[in-house]
Amino acid sequence: MDKQVARLEERDVHSLALSHVPLALVLTNPHLEDDPIIYVNRAFEAVTGYSRASAIGRNCRFLQGADTNRETIAHLSARIAAREEVTVDLLNYRADGVPFWNRLHVVPLLDEAGDVQFHMGVQRLLGSRREATIAGGSDDMPLREVTHRVKNHLAMVVSMIRTQSRAATTNPQQDFLNLARRVESLQLLYQEMSDNGVGSVSDEKVALGAYVTRVASAVSYLGSGGGIRTNVDVEFVESRLEIAAQIGLILSEILTNAYQHAFAARMHGLVDVTLRRRDGGIRLQVVDDGVGMPENRHWPESGSLGGRIVRSLVNGLDARLSVDRLSVGTQVTLDIPLH
Repeated sequence: MDKQVARLEERDVHSLALSHVPLALVLTNPHLEDDPIIYVNRAFEAVTGYSRASAIGRNCRFLQGADTNRETIAHLSARIAAREEVTVDLLNYRADGVPFWNRLHVVPLLDEAGDVQFHMGVQRLLGSRREATIAGGSDDMPLREVTHRVKNHLAMVVSMIRTQSRAATTNPQQDFLNLARRVESLQLLYQEMSDNGVGSVSDEKVALGAYVTRVASAVSYLGSGGGIRTNVDVEFVESRLEIAAQIGLILSEILTNAYQHAFAARMHGLVDVTLRRRDGGIRLQVVDDGVGMPENRHWPESGSLGGRIVRSLVNGLDARLSVDRLSVGTQVTLDIPLH
C-alpha cells in the first residue's frame, strides 16, 4: 500500500466526514508576490480548518505537508505557469494537522485581452481511501463541469474587478468586501445545488426561492451591522442555473445598496424581500423603510459600479427593473420573464 495512504489510515480521519460540504473555492492573485490567496469561501474554512483571515495573503502551499507528493506539486506548478488548466489529487493538511485527500482543479481566469488576472482553485474532498490512491492528474468530469460553470460566472466578476481597479477609490477595504460578497453570492448557488443533490451542471434547474433566501441571509449578515432586520418571503420557483446566478447577483447589489444608504443615520430598520410567480415569469421585490432615495439620485443609473452591474444583468435577463420612492423608504421591483 502507498506509504501516504497507509499513514492516512493510521491517523484520525474525521476530516473525511466533511465530504458533504460543498466545493471549496479559492482565488489567488498572480500579480502579487508569490501568488497569494485573496479569497476563500466558507466551504474552504470548513474543509481545511483555517479561517479566512489566516488563509488570505498566503500561498496555497501552506496546506501541504511532509507526505504531500512533490512530483504532483511540480506538475501542478508547471501547468499553472503554462497558463493551463490542471487537475491533481493532493494530500493536504488541516489546521489541526490531520491529513486529507482532495481533488484540486485549477483554472486561470483571463481578462478580455487573454491575460491571466486570477487563478481559481476548486477542491473536492475524496471520500474513500481507494479513491485517494488515484494518481495525481486524474480526470474528474463532475468537478470539471462545475468548475467551468463557476469559471463562466466568475468571468463577470473579473470584469467587475478590472472596472473597479481603474476607478479612483478612497476605501480599499470596502472594495475588497464588495468583491468577496459578489463571489460569495455565486458560491451560495453551488451550495444550494450540493445541499439538494444537484451534483452536475447537466442538472439545469435550481430552487430559486431557497437560493434567494441564502443570498439575503448572507448579505444581511455581512452588511446590516445587526441592527437591520431582513424578512424573506418566497414561493417555490424553479429556474435555470444561469438565470438564478444573475438574479442572485442583482439581489446582492440591491440589498447592499439598501444597507449602505437607506439607514445611514439610523441603528434599526426593516428590509422585506419577496419572490412571487407571475404569468410568464417571476417578480423579485425589495422594500426598505429607510430614509428614502434622494430626489437627485437615480439608482441604478447613478454611475456606481454596483449600478452598472445591475443594469448589465437586467438587460441580460430581458427583465424590467423599477425603483420607486415610497412615503417611507424605497421599493425595488424586478420582473423577470421565464421563456
